[in-house]
Amino acid sequence: MKDLQQKIIAFRDARNWRQFHTPKDLAISLTLEAGELLENFQWKTSEEAVQANFENIKDELADVVIYALLLSHELGIDLEEAIINKMEKNEKKYPIEKAFGSKKKYDELK
Repeated sequence: MKDLQQKIIAFRDARNWRQFHTPKDLAISLTLEAGELLENFQWKTSEEAVQANFENIKDELADVVIYALLLSHELGIDLEEAIINKMEKNEKKYPIEKAFGSKKKYDELK
């Protein structure tokens, strides 16, 4: 993940775009790209959307991840470590014996 992040940063820095990449603006861009990803699914079933828009879905998902990696870099967050830590929290919030096969939120599990 760090190699990928460095490639993205090199691409950005070669174009002198860091000046525009404040945490606020990166968070906004990440959200906008997530919205563009979501547009591919509007008014379609998942299957229809994937069949009709697969290449665009790949591009928009890549944009979301690119902005997430840029934001994590700007904030000094080791994204790999953050994901591992979040998964550990999720394991506690969603124990298999309570969450298996359920779509309930953690505070609704009994």
